[in-house]
Amino acid sequence: MTLTKYGIKEWLGTGIIAFILIIISVALAIIFSLYFFYIIALIFFIIWIAIAAFFRSPVRNITNDPRLLVSPADGLVKDIEVLKECDYSSYFENKPVIRIGIFLSVLNVHLNRVPCDLKVIDVIYKKGKYYDARDDRAGKENESNIIIGDANAAGLSFPIGIKQISGAIARRIVCDTQISNCLKKGEKYGMIKFGSRTEIYLPYNDGIKITAQIGDKVTAGTSIIAEIVK
Repeated sequence: MTLTKYGIKEWLGTGIIAFILIIISVALAIIFSLYFFYIIALIFFIIWIAIAAFFRSPVRNITNDPRLLVSPADGLVKDIEVLKECDYSSYFENKPVIRIGIFLSVLNVHLNRVPCDLKVIDVIYKKGKYYDARDDRAGKENESNIIIGDANAAGLSFPIGIKQISGAIARRIVCDTQISNCLKKGEKYGMIKFGSRTEIYLPYNDGIKITAQIGDKVTAGTSIIAEIVK
């Protein structure tokens, strides 16, 4: 199991603690001939595996088809909505945008990937609350971070936004990119630690067809959420 660098403090730190506790438990089991301490050691190991698994970074086969936009997160598509205006309308020439919201449970991989090739033109962090990521208020009021980019897919250039939103459990957004960075489709750029939400903003026009549907289970980098049709 490959673990992401974004969680090295968590999985390495808890790994060291777990290792020490396991050694102590095994030593006590040997000294006092009590198998109970072997069970305790096993419990410590299982707890560490559960924590480390949250920071897993599985290999994903990213499609080479330039027409296809991939999901920025693992999870469940909770809502798809056309917005006449939003906080980021100026980046979309004040035209309608379509927003796709993806809910991530604690069991999902929490790494975020970019849906297509893009150049980052802005990174906007906002402090906020920690409503459950399934709550309608989460997208507007929770702590969040969005990257706005100039995207290019199949010869079509358009603005795009990928927003990381904290949940009730998540209290740490990691965004490992800066303005002017150029990212490739499927490239990892950050993560949200524990339960959370990811949103993608796209222009609402005839050139981009949304293929994702509410209720779809998606995986970052492989599931197709939209297609360039013009």
